[in-house]
Amino acid sequence: MIASTQSHLPVLYFDGGSRGNPGKAAGAAVIVLPDGKVYKVSQYIQRGTCNEAEYRGLILGLQKAQELKIEELEVRGDSQLVINQVNGLWKVKSENLKELYKEACELTIKFKKIKINWVARAENVLADTEVNNCLDRA
Repeated sequence: MIASTQSHLPVLYFDGGSRGNPGKAAGAAVIVLPDGKVYKVSQYIQRGTCNEAEYRGLILGLQKAQELKIEELEVRGDSQLVINQVNGLWKVKSENLKELYKEACELTIKFKKIKINWVARAENVLADTEVNNCLDRA
């Protein structure tokens, strides 16, 4: 199933996963432009938690969006923890997430307009596939 952007803005899908928690992990992001052009980024993490990998996927995607000179962006992810922390609804209690949270927040303020929304896992297939491809390559 290919996720549709249903948006006039570029859409960044992000995800992360680990095989073992902590264990081998990866974060990934897929940016879909309104014209249908797709950009994918991923990063292997030798040892990390699922939540660390989710943050890494978001950060990678935000960095790629900046590189592409995107000014307005819709972000979609299936991690309620990351979405609610970055949107300021939940506190960051875990020490291992504080730096990742800070980095993600610093990147979000560089956009003229940014919406960060939770989506069901079934709507995050593009980023989930990229995470698994990265883990399989490692």
